[in-house]
Amino acid sequence: MLLTAEFWVAVAFVVFMAIAWKAGAFGMMTKGLDGRAKRVRNELDEARRLREEAAAVLADYKRRRTEAEREAERIVANAREEAQRAAEEGHARLNDFVARRTKSAEAKIAQAEAQAAAQVRAAAADAAVKVSETILRERLSGDAAQALVKSSLGEVKARLQA
Repeated sequence: MLLTAEFWVAVAFVVFMAIAWKAGAFGMMTKGLDGRAKRVRNELDEARRLREEAAAVLADYKRRRTEAEREAERIVANAREEAQRAAEEGHARLNDFVARRTKSAEAKIAQAEAQAAAQVRAAAADAAVKVSETILRERLSGDAAQALVKSSLGEVKARLQA
């Protein structure tokens, strides 16, 4: 047994372990492993914190996007209402303008008709007076006839113009 290689490997292993233990290698290994575990734990905590922060930022952006979409919808709705109101106001103004123009044109037409009727009456009165004057001159003679004709013609003219 003392001559086998496995025995001497086992002895060398035990001696090596004893020297490592005396030199504090086991403590250093456990400290190293504990330090690494602590670093990993800290990194995991940092990753968890960052993940939660990212989730909060994402939720904030989603909320802001929703608010922006609602605001955009409100703006579009207000713009549509304003356009509709402006169109209705434009139609009302146009209708009012057309009504005023129509009324003005009708008034001008009525005035022109009245003027034309007055001119026709005046022309008819003048023609009637001239015809009456001519007829009466042919039938009547003398100063009395002339006075009668003038007064009658003035009376006829006044009645026709009225």
